[in-house]
Amino acid sequence: MSIGRECKQGRPMRFSEYKFLVKSDLYRYSGKRGTAAFLRQMRINPCFKYSYWMRTCAFLKQSNIWCRSIFVWIAGHILRHYDYKYGISIPYSIKIGSGFVIGHFGGIVVNNKAVIGKNCTITQGVTVGKANRGRNKGYPTIGDNVYIGPGAKVIGNVRVGDNVAIGANCVVTRDVPDNAVVAGVPGEVISYEGSKDYVKRTDYPDL
Repeated sequence: MSIGRECKQGRPMRFSEYKFLVKSDLYRYSGKRGTAAFLRQMRINPCFKYSYWMRTCAFLKQSNIWCRSIFVWIAGHILRHYDYKYGISIPYSIKIGSGFVIGHFGGIVVNNKAVIGKNCTITQGVTVGKANRGRNKGYPTIGDNVYIGPGAKVIGNVRVGDNVAIGANCVVTRDVPDNAVVAGVPGEVISYEGSKDYVKRTDYPDL
């Protein structure tokens, strides 16, 4: 699993890294680049708007810019407004790779200690949460190019491999191998066709 060109732990996030994350998200949402595409998505797409403010909060918190605390407070206030407006709770402190997409807003909850790789698509009603006890006590780690369908739950210390598709309303409580398609309660592997038809626009041309 890769987290993409994110900042390395122990040093502030560079603006170039922040810009890459925003541009990779934009490309996955719209298939386009540039200021016009950015402004359009900020105007018409609530999910991209949320992603943008989540990335911005993370950058400001990790950066060493002047008056950082003031900017973090302002951006954090905007993000919290969208938490309630769109029904999304994804802490900006979470580790999320490039090319992150929220397919549809509403009822999305992600634990702040989960780890999500690059090119992940999360849809409405998804929970990526903690297990408080038992053999899977802990937090999920989700690989690259993963699609999580509507209403799905990924709970506890499980590893979801790369190129995985998780079906609607599936409950994942065990590790999932690379390229698997899982469905049902509890989640079972039903094929190895992977997520290739669900996770698109991952080439990020010249960002």
